[in-house]
Amino acid sequence: MEADDANTSAALMKKFASTVKGVGVPEFGWRICLAHEFREKRKPFQASNVSLSNIVEHLGLGVRYLKWWYRKTHVEKKAPFIDMINSLPLRQIYGAPLGGFGGGTITKGWRGEFCRWQLKPGMYHYKTVIADQFTVCLRRGGQTLYQQVLSVDRPHTLQGWNWGFCGSYAFYHALYPRAWTVYDLPGQNVTLTCRQVSPIIPHDYQDTSLPAGVFVWDIENRNDFALEVTIMFTMMNGTGTKDDKKGGHWNEPFHLEKEGEAVSGVLLHHCTHINPYTMAIAARAQPGRHLSHQTAFSPTGTCRALWTDLITDGQLDSPAGPSPPTQKGEKTAAAVAACCTVSPLGKNTLEFSLVWDMPRIHFGAGEREHLRRYTRFFGSSGDAAPELSHYTLTHYRDWERKIEDWQRPILENRSLPAWYKSALFNELYFLSDGGTVWVEVPSDADITGGLRSEQGGLPALPPVLSEFGRFAYLEGQEYRMYNTYDVHFYASFALIMLWPKLELSLQYDVAASVVKEDCTQRLHLMSGRVSKAKTRNVVPHDVGDPDDEPWERVNAYLIHDTADWKDLNLKFVLQVYRDYHLTHDHTYLTDMWPVCQAVMESELKFDTDGDGLIENSGYADQTYDGWTVTGPSAYCGGLWLASVCVMCKMAQILKDDAVYRKYSDVLERGTASFEKILWNGKYYNYDNSGKSYSNSVMSDQCAGHWFLRASGIGDGEFQVFPQSNIHSALKTIFDLNVMSFANGTMGAVNGMRPEGVPDTSSVQSDEVWIGVVYGLAATMIHEGLVEEGFHTAEGCYRTVWEQLGMAFQTPEAYCEKNVFRSLAYMRPLSIWAMQLALERREAGESTTP
Repeated sequence: MEADDANTSAALMKKFASTVKGVGVPEFGWRICLAHEFREKRKPFQASNVSLSNIVEHLGLGVRYLKWWYRKTHVEKKAPFIDMINSLPLRQIYGAPLGGFGGGTITKGWRGEFCRWQLKPGMYHYKTVIADQFTVCLRRGGQTLYQQVLSVDRPHTLQGWNWGFCGSYAFYHALYPRAWTVYDLPGQNVTLTCRQVSPIIPHDYQDTSLPAGVFVWDIENRNDFALEVTIMFTMMNGTGTKDDKKGGHWNEPFHLEKEGEAVSGVLLHHCTHINPYTMAIAARAQPGRHLSHQTAFSPTGTCRALWTDLITDGQLDSPAGPSPPTQKGEKTAAAVAACCTVSPLGKNTLEFSLVWDMPRIHFGAGEREHLRRYTRFFGSSGDAAPELSHYTLTHYRDWERKIEDWQRPILENRSLPAWYKSALFNELYFLSDGGTVWVEVPSDADITGGLRSEQGGLPALPPVLSEFGRFAYLEGQEYRMYNTYDVHFYASFALIMLWPKLELSLQYDVAASVVKEDCTQRLHLMSGRVSKAKTRNVVPHDVGDPDDEPWERVNAYLIHDTADWKDLNLKFVLQVYRDYHLTHDHTYLTDMWPVCQAVMESELKFDTDGDGLIENSGYADQTYDGWTVTGPSAYCGGLWLASVCVMCKMAQILKDDAVYRKYSDVLERGTASFEKILWNGKYYNYDNSGKSYSNSVMSDQCAGHWFLRASGIGDGEFQVFPQSNIHSALKTIFDLNVMSFANGTMGAVNGMRPEGVPDTSSVQSDEVWIGVVYGLAATMIHEGLVEEGFHTAEGCYRTVWEQLGMAFQTPEAYCEKNVFRSLAYMRPLSIWAMQLALERREAGESTTP
């Protein structure tokens, strides 16, 4: 496997013209030469990609959406929760994001540019800010030998700087939450390794919340003479939006010394009316280092004065005092420089930090103020940037030690392919860069509005919410809905395995919404019907839009009335038991039990003929919201039976005999119906509609069984699906959806016809959903089809990260050719389900055929 990995990944490094390896760069991860260009340039899915038959079928949706979109954007002046008119174009530039969970993120691209910003909670801005750069200056004997911006760009601004570093002499390597950029300075016999570190630490609920990152520069001097080396870090006050020119922004230098450690830098105060913040760039003071700064400079024009200031003596002027506030139309930036001597054939290190302090946030509606999680440790007054900088620069080594201890067992496991090690860790980027918010819950909060457990509700403020706060992440950077639950079902494995308290917190929030009702009437765009915004005792689709007021107004999704969706309630029940199984939190199970009973009662009405099996309603009433399903179906029917099974299991644990008897009867009848109606001898039919696509092979048909296996059940007393049938279905999916699609190199297509061609009956049946594929691979691993599972998942990783240039923006979907849909999406976090399956196999908990 390792040899195949090396050969396949080599194309990304083909243009690298040096032999340097850098300092501390790990063997595994995603590596790319800065001169690489991706040949394939895909377009986002648009109306022109829809077949004529599907256009006719969805004509009403199109007309209603256009009216709604115009009102939202032109009348309300708001951003649509899904913008089908202005999909994000593919920019093949992104690298690992900076920052922990919930405090905002800043993305530094793999070529060095700061290019993706999420400081305003949940709202993204995609702008490369040219002034945000690192520059190196080499001096010998009082003379500057070399000064270069470490960027391959050649911008039209800041022409007084030396741009255009040759990308063939540098490479980028990401193993989230760290990344390395190695520069071999042409003709200088000097190698620079910039190591980027963010505080992403499993089972840590303090430092993981920090809005901070570190850049550690390791300098290798291969000359036989000493060099003075300066690294300059420049940053604009702002993120490239129109707010940067509104005026009133100002910078000031700072120096903080405590506990024998000192840091110096510049604070950049961004004084907007809503969600103001302070950024800080800083360097760590150490013996033998000289720190200097420029409090403010204009990041427009040639900016030659700053360049000359550095090139003169390798230092900046370091003026005292704050800069005056900017005038309207004016921008400002700051610089920090650190200098050290590197002995002949020696090494040295310089350390920088970037932090941002936006402690109090308002969402788009502006109705409530929220305190970010990190304020519990650093205060909420907005003056924490110096303390954050000091803490970051003096604690990052401890972060790295914990990160290495976490990753080491997987990285050193030679039975795992290299691509998997890269995918497993790098896909975690979305937990921080999914528009993520992590906020404190007020001590007087009542999450259910007074409905206690004995009334089918919950405790007013469960301890997990009080202690660990409230967590939310978007369905996708383009699909702007928090905690989209049908998708979180797949992605949740990353949270429950690595930050289980956040998964439990999220579950309490969802449960609290279940028991609430919002009778506001609104139009749903697919059907054209008006109905309640939220129905009591059903799971919401999402907990809201960051451009509105999340948690207060749920179900930002307007396309379908999801109160009639068949999968949401079931996914809640399955996750409750899965989470209990992995955490052994009996209080959590007890609290969730009445809510599970309520949503299952709501679900029972979908068994319209009393055979123990629910029926779909003839439209796309589940996570595949563009793929119509009618009557009993493999996907929802399988989820239903798995949910009934775990209801029996939970009733047994909680000694609720009445519920156990009730659902045991349903399970007995339902499993017989499921096998009779949908099993065709090789796999489970898509549905029982009798339509031309009803016998399509759905890649996700074993989702219910997958969750049973992940929860440690699925055989013996709690066997739902015959083992031989599951194995046959998985083999069929592998043969058809994987190996008969794109020569077996792109993962599993959602739907495949028995004759071996993709199902084109809907806009989603011929797509590949990366997160679904990782879940499918996990199911295969649980069932002993390990080689097939890895092959299936590998196709997605290779396609996204190596062929299409979608690193750190893994989409929801792509087709075999031409298009993709919804960049930077939640569902691919399901790759952690593969890791759980592997761990289960090692522990002997999965069945091997």
